[in-house]
Amino acid sequence: MNVLLIYPKFPDTFWSFAYALSFIGKKSAFPPLGLLTVASLLPAKWSKRLVDINVDGLTDKDLLWADMAFIGGMAIQRKSAEQIIARCNAMNLTVVAGGPLFTSEPDEFKTVDHLVLDEAELTLPAFLSDLQNGQLKKIYRASCFCDIGDTPIPAWNLIKMKRYASMSMQFSRGCPFNCEFCNVTTLFGHRPRMKTPQQIVAELDSIYVSGWRGSIFFVDDNFIGNKSYLKTHLLPALIEWRKNKKGCVFFTEASINLADDPELLDMMVMAGFDSVFIGIESPDELSLTECHKTQNKNRDLLESVNIIHRSGLQVMGGFIVGFDSDKPSIFQRQIDFIQKSGIVTAMVGMLQAPPGTRLFDRLQRESRVVNAFNGDNVDGTTNIIPQMGIDRLLAGYRTIMKQIYSPKYYYRRVRTLLKELKAPETNQPINVQRFLAYFRATFRLGVLGKERFRYWQLMFWTLIRRPSQLSLAVTLSIYGHHYRKICERYIL
Repeated sequence: MNVLLIYPKFPDTFWSFAYALSFIGKKSAFPPLGLLTVASLLPAKWSKRLVDINVDGLTDKDLLWADMAFIGGMAIQRKSAEQIIARCNAMNLTVVAGGPLFTSEPDEFKTVDHLVLDEAELTLPAFLSDLQNGQLKKIYRASCFCDIGDTPIPAWNLIKMKRYASMSMQFSRGCPFNCEFCNVTTLFGHRPRMKTPQQIVAELDSIYVSGWRGSIFFVDDNFIGNKSYLKTHLLPALIEWRKNKKGCVFFTEASINLADDPELLDMMVMAGFDSVFIGIESPDELSLTECHKTQNKNRDLLESVNIIHRSGLQVMGGFIVGFDSDKPSIFQRQIDFIQKSGIVTAMVGMLQAPPGTRLFDRLQRESRVVNAFNGDNVDGTTNIIPQMGIDRLLAGYRTIMKQIYSPKYYYRRVRTLLKELKAPETNQPINVQRFLAYFRATFRLGVLGKERFRYWQLMFWTLIRRPSQLSLAVTLSIYGHHYRKICERYIL
């Protein structure tokens, strides 16, 4: 059996880093971790190829080689996925699809031959059994969640690592919280399920022996869903692993209650983490109550962010406007919070309702879901009718984005972060690509860029006040270039 695994293209978005990748000579930010894991679940005797359309073109020759095409992806990849499916259909190639996009909206993909949904560890074996017996069904679903202790190491040999800015791995699935707008618990449940430290070390070893020495993204939706297990099992194993390994640094996603545990913060930094994405959502208590963001309520959110920064972890933040409770003042309040917090990477989006969430069900009952969910949080669109009206919401949203990503406010925010952030104990070594990135940044931002005055002001300030953070200052300047391009293209 010749199996072609195809990963659809991401549009240029906030998280694609499309305008930043050229500085470091990379094609894509992250590899297709889901498909690489599926590849390891397929029979070893099968011939497998993977085409990630974010780094390679999909040719007719690829399709003619295959007996079957496996497609996986997320909502934001819908357009590309539909194009791939159409090409496969035109060549009479059997299409098997799975992943969040197809699991959330299976009825939208009539021309897919077989939908292997939910977690592949459970549904793929049933598909393979039926394939062997010649009794394939249209849809395969799971009635429970899998034990990810049985999940194999991804098939890294199917990709060229050097084309990616970061590698990815997964430690846990599930989140103990129940935010109304989030579909994580629908897909993966409330009880966090963890891999063993031995699994994680084996995955890290497989990445390391392949020559990788860059950043590694733990893609968990809430890395600290089980703090006790982290502190007693995984983090000690990561700390031990790093003793004889150089170059790799980690980043992940977590909830704001990370700030409540100094021991956990210290251990994460010792283990090699340097940044964490946190859903802040809103500085307004009524809005947090509305969306059931209980972990963010009744706390000083600014101080929580500062605590995490002072530990040595940079906070990347998610923010939302358009809650029913939001008043017109929310836009300036969001601007003020973001600036004061020093959260440089601030992903601000208008409220959307992903299918499968309690928010989607509630607004659908109110006849307020009006468009398809496109999965892009920061393109200035929404699939719902907001309480304050779409025109007011869009105008306020544009005000936020125009201000926080203007060079004046963006570079000021970088400096706020560097003042608060504890300097890293270890840095990634300077290699040819990083050196070229600094050179390109100096030329494109410091010479040609409209923000060149702000750029040099930050560089000189950092050299004098925070010399150990110079690399981060350059990196964040490059990110700022990307964020402004995205704002100009979709929002402003």
